[in-house]
Amino acid sequence: MRMVQGQPNRLAEMEVFVAAAEHGGFSAAARARAMTPSAVSKLVSRLEVRLGTRLFNRSTRKLQLTSEGAAFFERCRTILAQIEEAERCAGISEAPVGRVRVSVNVPVGTHIILPLIRPFVDRYPQVELDISLTDRVVDLLDERTDVAIRSGPLPDSSLRARKLGTTSMMIVAAPDYLQRHGVPASPSDLEGHARLGFSYPRAVEGWPMRVGAERLTVPIGGPVQISDGEALRRLVLEGLGMARLAHFQVRDDLAAGRLVQVLQEYTRKDSEEIHAVFVGSGGPMPARVRVLLDFLAGSIDQDSL
Repeated sequence: MRMVQGQPNRLAEMEVFVAAAEHGGFSAAARARAMTPSAVSKLVSRLEVRLGTRLFNRSTRKLQLTSEGAAFFERCRTILAQIEEAERCAGISEAPVGRVRVSVNVPVGTHIILPLIRPFVDRYPQVELDISLTDRVVDLLDERTDVAIRSGPLPDSSLRARKLGTTSMMIVAAPDYLQRHGVPASPSDLEGHARLGFSYPRAVEGWPMRVGAERLTVPIGGPVQISDGEALRRLVLEGLGMARLAHFQVRDDLAAGRLVQVLQEYTRKDSEEIHAVFVGSGGPMPARVRVLLDFLAGSIDQDSL
């Protein structure tokens, strides 16, 4: 089809708009697109005029999507992903290329994801991973994150999710702590113990347990609460108290005798699912994201969880 003079190049507009949203600024988008910042700014302004709405709230320090911009951003990413997928299927773009921004909680990142990075990079050398290890739940759109790996129940949202596995949860303590404070024989014995936990709200508050058919939740309470799952493990190893941690996180400590599991009969069915969460509307996703999800789903050994 012949391009009519003056007709907007909608694909180019989408690509530049998405780059500005993903990089958080016109200058960064310009570098990524080999353009000048003024050219990016003019193109986005022209797009806003044509659409009749503001896509970004601009300040001297930050470029932030409006609610209309966020909705348009998600649709643009879907359209660009479909184009990328069509080209891939046609053999035009065989190898996945580009950056994937990943947010993963510290324990899963440390024990499960990081050991898989080398083989992934060897297989997909043109995919660049930008990994953030944080136990804070990030907003994928606001923080321009492609994939977030999360443990525990997923809240209802417009995000899509892919299950990566299930891990057992257990209450553990250091032998030194148990020698000083005694081994609890039932959940009621936890009243006098230091129950370490997280300093931020979680989907599962406290320690879920079963006494026969009854379900109960033991609240956390102790001298320290912390925001990092690996730091929490460190405090337990130091003998400051007990904590509810994932099996994969303490497997080696249990085998070496550095930690001891307690109240096993009351936590036997306690587990958490691990999901990869991502933005999407059900259509094709960018190849760089798809190959990462496929790789993780195929490489994580359920027995190691």
